[in-house]
Amino acid sequence: MSLLKKLEQINIRYDQVSEQIVDPEIISDMDRYVKINREYKELGAIVAVYKKYKEVIENIASSKEIIANETDREFVDMAKEELNELLPVKEQMDEEVKVMLIPKDEEDSKNVIIEIRAGTGGDEASIFVGDLFKMYSRYLEKKGWKIDVTTVNEGTAGGFKEIGFSVEGENVYGVLKFESGVHRVQRVPQTESQGRVHTSAVTVAVLPEAEEVDIEIRKDDIRKDTFRSSGAGGQHVNKTESAVRLTHIPTGTVVECQDGRSQIKNYDKALKVLRSRLYEAEVIKKEKERAANRKSQISTGDRSAKIRTYNYPQGRVTDHRIGLTLYNLDGVMTGDMNEIIDSLKIAENAEKLTAGIE
Repeated sequence: MSLLKKLEQINIRYDQVSEQIVDPEIISDMDRYVKINREYKELGAIVAVYKKYKEVIENIASSKEIIANETDREFVDMAKEELNELLPVKEQMDEEVKVMLIPKDEEDSKNVIIEIRAGTGGDEASIFVGDLFKMYSRYLEKKGWKIDVTTVNEGTAGGFKEIGFSVEGENVYGVLKFESGVHRVQRVPQTESQGRVHTSAVTVAVLPEAEEVDIEIRKDDIRKDTFRSSGAGGQHVNKTESAVRLTHIPTGTVVECQDGRSQIKNYDKALKVLRSRLYEAEVIKKEKERAANRKSQISTGDRSAKIRTYNYPQGRVTDHRIGLTLYNLDGVMTGDMNEIIDSLKIAENAEKLTAGIE
């Protein structure tokens, strides 16, 4: 099937969705309305390109017809000039349309919860957790996305043993999903007096933020415990039991939130994280199946995979999945991550196209 035919079918579906989104019956059903509204926005972006693409194709056909049938030399020359301008535009749009037609993961449009934890390396790993948090914070600030810290467990020599935060914006999971995995740092630790380079590791988990329509949690399946906050946070720390721990009994999943002063707010944040953790388990299962089908090198399904190394002595950052090496460590650590993330997205699209998803 030609690209234009596929776009025509999408345009028909867009017209159908446009009618459904104002249907009172659908509006009254929140689950259906959320899904329809999401589809409406995604299809709208494709339809906008379809209209431009169709116009280019029609103008090419018109120019070719003039060249074949017109006797006025000046008119034919004008048509040839227009055709020479339009053909490169069509070629560029062919590639753009192919990428747009790649089926997107339904989670890509979701907000996320990011959890960064110290792994091997003791205090140095905790310090690097803090460095990664600053890196992501600066990158997200440049994109104009909102960050809300949910969990903080400070390190003994600086940084954090663990920090968790939610991110709100546009297509957040689609941008950040490839950050999940093990991040290694190679440098002389601040705590090392001998000047030797050490290797430490930090794990990053990027969870698509689940909505109530995505996954249902029964209240009877949750055990709630409260305790006093133990981190930085002002005078309220250790004064009241505002921190919340939720345990999902069927799976044994445990979530803590102690960032806010209010027990109610901490409960709401913890519930959001718990819902996202349970939803993530389903997402990982699907990602592993997809990765197996197309032998993906950049799957987000393996949280234990070593994905990136930050080498301070050489000022080098290497993403091992796509063999990308940048000698711009200082820039990356101050939030200049676009080249890495764009390269990962291009690699994923190339894999999908190679697998025959066009």
